[in-house]
Amino acid sequence: MPIRQRVTLTEPGPRRKEASNDVIEPSKVTNRSQSGRYVTHSIHPQRYSGLHGVWNFPGKGKGLIAVRNIRRGELLIRERPLVLVPSKITTSPSQLLFDSVQRLPPEKAASFYNLSYVNLPQDLSPEEFAKQLPLAIFRTNAVAAGSDAGLFPVMARLNHGCSSAFNSIYSWREREGILVVHALKDIKKGDELLTAYFSTMQTRDERRHHLKQSYGFHCTCTCCALTSEKSKASDIRLATMSDLYKRLRTWGEGKIDGGEAIRVVKRIWAVGDKEGYTSERGRLAADAVIVAVAHSDAEAAVEWAQLALRWASYELGTDSDLAEEMRIAMQGPRSHVMWGQRHSMRIDKPLASM
Repeated sequence: MPIRQRVTLTEPGPRRKEASNDVIEPSKVTNRSQSGRYVTHSIHPQRYSGLHGVWNFPGKGKGLIAVRNIRRGELLIRERPLVLVPSKITTSPSQLLFDSVQRLPPEKAASFYNLSYVNLPQDLSPEEFAKQLPLAIFRTNAVAAGSDAGLFPVMARLNHGCSSAFNSIYSWREREGILVVHALKDIKKGDELLTAYFSTMQTRDERRHHLKQSYGFHCTCTCCALTSEKSKASDIRLATMSDLYKRLRTWGEGKIDGGEAIRVVKRIWAVGDKEGYTSERGRLAADAVIVAVAHSDAEAAVEWAQLALRWASYELGTDSDLAEEMRIAMQGPRSHVMWGQRHSMRIDKPLASM
């Protein structure tokens, strides 16, 4: 899945960790219902679209909430980068970002400076603070945009959730030059929209350490807030999924056959069901398509492609590259570039429950 990788543009000199800061003061009217959803009263969230709005979450700062019920697979955000930085630069990162923001129209510059940041030293002069602030904001909020890094102010309002907690997923479309965010699950009106900033197939302690170091906060998502016993069980499931993905990759090295590869795919799916981790399933089923065509099983390839198309449509959109690849695979599995690359064998089809 596309991950919100922390941007590694660096400047010389020491850094001290500090709490995330918001330019706009938090609203004074916030209540949380017993269901865990934030409920608005006389003050309504600032809307970005007919689907979601900005809200102030106690102890978290700003985030996005659903302003109506959202179905799995709905497009939540379609956004061009406010600032795009190439992977290789020859100038000072802080100067590059400062100049880039200076060139923005006032309204767009305001949306940039309204984002939170971490890792900005507190002992800077006012002039140096102004120079360093754009880089701090960019490093905290930017995500991978192909080989580049981009800042998307609406998407940047998405807070983080681990494992079963996040309910939206974003992807970069190189040909269109846009970032899209889709609902991974059904989301109820009043629920916060959450995405994953990194791969969360890690223990709670590992996830929290990474988030504290990179983003300056202690995660209290529903997954991290589990009791000690339930968290340990979740850690085991996530470690199991991580190990299974590693084993699946060994099929490409010829270390396991197609039958074992498909058993691993099904096992990942089953453990994910128990954990509530349903991300990356479009790509997982597409991997099963490659296994099936490589072992010359057209029927299995078509059924796995149908499953991959369904999940790719949820995660990436019906018009995504992966969805189109799966339509082509369904129509002509024997035309796939991997057809017959391994010895012929019967490949298990996906279970009806998948």
